[in-house]
Amino acid sequence: MDSATSDRAALQATADNGLKIVVVGGFGVGKTTMVRSVSEIRPLNTEETMTRAGEAVDHLDGVQSKTSTTVAFDFGRITLDARSVLYLFGAPGQERFWFLWDRLFSGTLGAVVLVDTRRLADSWYAIDRLEHHGTPFIVACNDFGGPLHTEQQIREALDLSPDVPLVECDARDRSSSKYVLITLVEHLHALSVARSRTAEAALAGSTASPAAAKTPEPTL
Repeated sequence: MDSATSDRAALQATADNGLKIVVVGGFGVGKTTMVRSVSEIRPLNTEETMTRAGEAVDHLDGVQSKTSTTVAFDFGRITLDARSVLYLFGAPGQERFWFLWDRLFSGTLGAVVLVDTRRLADSWYAIDRLEHHGTPFIVACNDFGGPLHTEQQIREALDLSPDVPLVECDARDRSSSKYVLITLVEHLHALSVARSRTAEAALAGSTASPAAAKTPEPTL
């Protein structure tokens, strides 16, 4: 990691608004890499060397060259302004650590589902758990140089709702990872605006003219 990223000043004392985003996805899709590339501080990670003992439980199809893995979570930080800070949590990808996900989702503003288009089926669990929790998310396809798929093919394979944003990225590149996070924030803002308008419309309907709501008295 470059020293400019590692040597940033400490968090300002005025920061009192923490926003939490989680990066989830299958094993070896680049979650740790994304948190590392975009964090303004040296990220906390819990990577351990993979051993022969894990071969029986970790599915290495497509990621045979992977030598380390996250066993708890990754953590990074981005300062938005003097008062607001974005906290990034990268979830572990192996099935044996999925029990940690529900805890990581607690208090989450939204999530990025990072996928490897060579192994789309590995993303099913992440999408299922987010939908179960009602957590808004976007899908980001990390570039591993695999076969190209159209957006429609990916949406159909993941059974994505048309309103879920789908973007391409390179998790190694800071600007690309920032673009993914900006897309998520814009999606969350759009959902918030839509909810507000729905609530306003419902309120307007319930406060319609009382005279119109009265039952007319029978005419004698």
